[in-house]
Amino acid sequence: MPYCHYFGQPLFVSSSSVYNIHAANSPQCHQRPILSTIKAFQVRRTRNLRQMSTMENPTNIVWHKSPVEKLDRQHLLQQKGCVIWITGLSGSGKSTVACALSQGLHMRGKLTYILDGDNVRHGLNRDLSFKAEDRAENIRRIAEVARLFADAGIICIASLISPYRKDRDVCRALFPEGDFIEVFMDVPLHVCENRDPKGLYKLARAGKIKGFTGVDDPYEPPLNCEIVLQQKGRDCVPPGEMAETVISYLEEKGYLQA
Repeated sequence: MPYCHYFGQPLFVSSSSVYNIHAANSPQCHQRPILSTIKAFQVRRTRNLRQMSTMENPTNIVWHKSPVEKLDRQHLLQQKGCVIWITGLSGSGKSTVACALSQGLHMRGKLTYILDGDNVRHGLNRDLSFKAEDRAENIRRIAEVARLFADAGIICIASLISPYRKDRDVCRALFPEGDFIEVFMDVPLHVCENRDPKGLYKLARAGKIKGFTGVDDPYEPPLNCEIVLQQKGRDCVPPGEMAETVISYLEEKGYLQA
């Protein structure tokens, strides 16, 4: 059991999430100094564990190969696993198109799963803020999960702003060539702001949200994405029609058959 010293007496700290303090030969003690000591101990212990994890990863973690491979799963599902990465400004219709796409593929007997940026922040990424480094980590985690879905033979639909090209390029690099299908929702900022379904643009303009994409933080459009879903003028293309554009691409590239 780990321990530290408090005024020369050993303090034993349990490994549970709630730290229990036992001061040998001292039933009465001052709470604040002890808590301060334990807090410092926790910080050192956490730091050491992280360093240990980082150092041991290359030698102690070995990839375990499964006898059932991606091709086997694809044959079973009669489809090819991939990720459809839908990117664009808030209010551009990413989630709406993702749902229409999932429904359209489901009706064709194809297995899909949506990784929505907001939904993932309710669980897996609930510990992340909207600072630049946390946004990058949010995108990285979603890409890793999407890769697992694609390896399972599932057509994964990831729907999130993902504003920076470098982050999207990092995601693309995780996948075999052709299995990362980037879909750009090319909708003008003023249209997205007029829609403002969550009221976020209004809050950002009022200075209540900092670093909001499109207001005081840039969005970098893809330079060479596979699909562009564009709104021209005032005409709003129905989500189902946009979804059919993506489905046609999948059919053409052979993703809807094993």
